[in-house]
Amino acid sequence: MPYRLIKYGLSSKHPDKRMFREPSGLKESYEAVIIGAGGHGLAAAYYLARDYGITDVAVLEKGYIGAGGTGRNTAIIRSNYLTPEGVRFYDESIRLFKDLSNDFDLNLFYSERGHFTLAHSDSSIRTMRWRAEVNKHMGVDSEYVEPEDVKAACPPIDLTCGGDAPIMGALYHPPGAIARHDAVAWGYGAGADERGVEIHQGTEVTGIDVKSDRVVGVRTNKGYVKTEKVLSAVAGWTPSIADMVGLRTPLTVRPLQACVTEPLKPFLDKIMVSGSLHVYVSQSSRGELVMGGSTDPYELNSMRSTLEFAEGLSGHMLDLFPFLSNVKILRVWAGLCDMTPDFAPIMGRTPVDGFYIDAGWGTWGFKATPVSGKTMAQTVATDKEPELIDAFRLSRFEDLELTGEKGAASVGH
Repeated sequence: MPYRLIKYGLSSKHPDKRMFREPSGLKESYEAVIIGAGGHGLAAAYYLARDYGITDVAVLEKGYIGAGGTGRNTAIIRSNYLTPEGVRFYDESIRLFKDLSNDFDLNLFYSERGHFTLAHSDSSIRTMRWRAEVNKHMGVDSEYVEPEDVKAACPPIDLTCGGDAPIMGALYHPPGAIARHDAVAWGYGAGADERGVEIHQGTEVTGIDVKSDRVVGVRTNKGYVKTEKVLSAVAGWTPSIADMVGLRTPLTVRPLQACVTEPLKPFLDKIMVSGSLHVYVSQSSRGELVMGGSTDPYELNSMRSTLEFAEGLSGHMLDLFPFLSNVKILRVWAGLCDMTPDFAPIMGRTPVDGFYIDAGWGTWGFKATPVSGKTMAQTVATDKEPELIDAFRLSRFEDLELTGEKGAASVGH
């Protein structure tokens, strides 16, 4: 071990810089309170401080930073959605993602891989062609490809899928990428913290006070704070927070499970997704296969894993890659998905003045982290939604103006 490393590693005069401060306690009031210290909440705090100079902000997290969906996802990033609104929104997120490592001075392990959405039926092929045309129209790099193109890009794949659901084509999206999901949360949190935002972990919101249809304060297990602006960014816990202000949402909450294998020599440099087989997979920089499927088919606020999931996913993985039969699964985990009827998020203002919502992310929230933070920061700062998220307003359900993103969300992640 080099002497220099020992000298600084053991010296009390040169302590390692902490990524986050530890606030002594809640202040009496804040200009804004953000509930949820996941990627979305911390990103909103970061852009509020950086772009609008609003630093009198408290981020309240009942667990720890990234304890929810941010730390429990498979980190796929893409913009090959079906609706123009979705494509435009997620493509802006990809643009922001590409600069984040420089913004934070932190390696996020952002890796552009290319994303294949496999088609196993004539109807799936029609959807892939449809998505490709919408993507091209919006300036997003996507194209429909034939089975031999899939094989050329990923030689180990079995195009017959064991004879049950042969691959008939695919939508190929070259900008598809992965990143280190927890580092994204750390980067946004550290950036917000450096600018004066307070991040209070272990602080649970127990109530939100509303007078004359306006937010006036937040109750927590560590005291009461006055504020006129509250942003809820709590994903699967959104219904509980919304109830505190008397707000109804069309959300249903379901578990989503994923797993990771033991490290393998690199063989998969693409992201493979199959809606028909309910499987998606990529290989991490450490060689692990990171895999997941569709949400559990029932509503449940629980982050537990099941043997049924592991067995079912393993079977579908072997349809695609039969040679993996002896590979061991190291761990399985689950997160909560807040699903909307049209498979698009809910973002912006609400009928309660000063209460803003960032929810409805289902299985596709991580890839939206930068753009959701940026647009929600603008909404909180100006009390007006940017055009980019107008289609995701809560009132669309009352106005019957749904977005219709199911064909490109679902298991695609």
